[in-house]
Amino acid sequence: MHIGEEFGIFGLDWAKIHFVENNGMAFGLELGGSWGKLALSLFRVVAVGFLGYYINLLIKARASMGLLACFAFIFAGALGNIIDSAFYGLIFSEAYHGLSVMFPEEGGYAPFLFGKVVDMLYFPMFRGTFPESFPLWGGEPYLFFRPVFNVADTAITVGVLSLLFFHRSFFSGEIHEKDSPEAAQADLEETADMEIESTISEMTDGDDVSRSS
Repeated sequence: MHIGEEFGIFGLDWAKIHFVENNGMAFGLELGGSWGKLALSLFRVVAVGFLGYYINLLIKARASMGLLACFAFIFAGALGNIIDSAFYGLIFSEAYHGLSVMFPEEGGYAPFLFGKVVDMLYFPMFRGTFPESFPLWGGEPYLFFRPVFNVADTAITVGVLSLLFFHRSFFSGEIHEKDSPEAAQADLEETADMEIESTISEMTDGDDVSRSS
């Protein structure tokens, strides 16, 4: 597809595949300049590394599948955008002057970590005009939903919203206190001690009965 080319999903006017590229974050947001692009790419790499480490801790802490799924969505989405920005510039030609070519002879359009993220999901559902009494944007036209995004953006959004709506106790620290690896190990040790004490008690009671008989 050419940049800006689109077609309706199942022929719908409000759900489209619309090919765009952006230099920045989710939903087309970006930091200015090459340094901003590099900082964003490096931040993504660090964030994905931390998320992978933290998910491993949650697994060891026996966290719920729902909480793990939230972080897995965020991890997968961030990783997907990293792949775009890290490698697409190396393996594709510039798409603004025609169809992009994979592995062009002259090389890709950008160095490592400076590639553009491909977005394609576009849902212009509602158009209208804000009432004159509406603050700031009164009388101006609006379009919902304007941003073009991708599957990775969707995964990040679903993961974050699920955390906010269904796992609010996570932000209060209750999960860290209850399900940390140290707490899980302590629970196992406490359970083992209780079983040992119960066994000893049963054996002792049995001996007392024998003596009394």
